[in-house]
Amino acid sequence: MTTIYRQRVSVRNSDTYRIKNPDYSNLSLTPNRTEAVSVVIPAMNEEKNIPYVLDALPRWIYECILVDGNSKDNTVRVAREVMPSIKVVRQTRRGKGNALACGFNAASGDIIVMLDADCSTRPDEIKLFVETLIETGADFAKGSRSLEGGGSADLTALRWLGNWALSKSVNVLFKTDFTDLCYGYNAFWADILPEFDLQVEPVDPFSTSPMLWGDGFEIETLLALRAASANLNIVEIPSVEDSRLHGRSNLNAFRDGVRVARTIRTEWKRRKRPIGQPQEVVVQNEKSEVA
Repeated sequence: MTTIYRQRVSVRNSDTYRIKNPDYSNLSLTPNRTEAVSVVIPAMNEEKNIPYVLDALPRWIYECILVDGNSKDNTVRVAREVMPSIKVVRQTRRGKGNALACGFNAASGDIIVMLDADCSTRPDEIKLFVETLIETGADFAKGSRSLEGGGSADLTALRWLGNWALSKSVNVLFKTDFTDLCYGYNAFWADILPEFDLQVEPVDPFSTSPMLWGDGFEIETLLALRAASANLNIVEIPSVEDSRLHGRSNLNAFRDGVRVARTIRTEWKRRKRPIGQPQEVVVQNEKSEVA
């Protein structure tokens, strides 16, 4: 693979802009493009869903990385049967956040795309995320269910209200313009990974908790806030969220809402600390699983 060296665009985080009314027919992405795309899929006990996700992936992607959260079913075996070339990674701790961090660490492409294993995020939107990053010069592309052209079949009124309130709070504190803070369909250039400062080392075996801060569902908010704090160029893209195809979601509106609120507070304080400087670790005792 040839590494792509791109011109980074430096803008203030308040210059967040949006792409509306996507027209897939005008996008020029083809298998002959030189940008290598890595798709990272965290999964735990998703043997019934993963075949549909993998079958729908664009054939031009460079690699697909499945991060297994110690599945008790046949998720890994089924994934390998559907896509023999898939790269399987075992996460080092617990939770969706740790799974994504491990997947990012294993990715070797120029662009990294986050995709869920439950069929709620649409693989055919990868084309829009990738082409938007390439054509606009943005560093981080964030999906939004709230923009025109987006939507959700799974967002309850309570979750919508909480997401709206949290998004407004972040926009005031971080001077951003997010419309859908808590949505986890994102893509970004691999060269900005150091800005996220994610840790993948196994937890101390004598610890009282198998999780560290950022290991749970708060990862989706954490990535957006760290991108904003680093003054990266962020673009929002309309995205449609479908309902989970099989099984039940591990999301809990109240518990995860509190976790996101804590993330906002923690990341607000973290803005005053240089990247790489030791951070006080907040250990989570809640049980959390990979989506």
